[in-house]
Amino acid sequence: MEEEVSLVLEDTTEKMNRTIEHLEKEMAKVRAGKANPKMLDGLMVDYYGSMTPLSQVANINTPDPRTIAIQPWEKGMIAVIEKAIMAANLGMNPDNNGDLIRINVPPLTEERRKELVKIVKKLVEDSRIGIRNLRREAIDEFKKLQKDGLPEDMEKDAETEAQKLTDNFMKKIDELLERKEKDIMTV
Repeated sequence: MEEEVSLVLEDTTEKMNRTIEHLEKEMAKVRAGKANPKMLDGLMVDYYGSMTPLSQVANINTPDPRTIAIQPWEKGMIAVIEKAIMAANLGMNPDNNGDLIRINVPPLTEERRKELVKIVKKLVEDSRIGIRNLRREAIDEFKKLQKDGLPEDMEKDAETEAQKLTDNFMKKIDELLERKEKDIMTV
């Protein structure tokens, strides 16, 4: 029975870690005033008839905090990449000089910063809900195990352990939120 309890706790920890990783990826996509190649993650380009991630057809870097430079591996891809950026509706205007595409990232207005913080807070709240649901699932598992013969005190200890896990992950989420909020609001 103890083994089953630790398996449930390990599984819950793993799922909570994945929730945190997902939150970090989603937060990276929210721009914080500085140019970041991750802002273009998920942008798909028509590469000879098949939709391909931009990062697989070009080098993406940031020569300075306000510029993203995209260097396609094939010159013929410049127009296609430019079209994909415009179609993605990212609020960015690509500038092409024949060799590479530059995107000037405009500074954020105070209003836009507040909107971005709201977006991040929504992502954070979704993650918190996910963590709480995982805790509930673990506790339900412990109750099932108790019906199958797990002593009540062990079940209560397991619930306490699940709560500690939840508290730790909530703390991590709060730290991520604080860091991202500070990043967004810093001019």
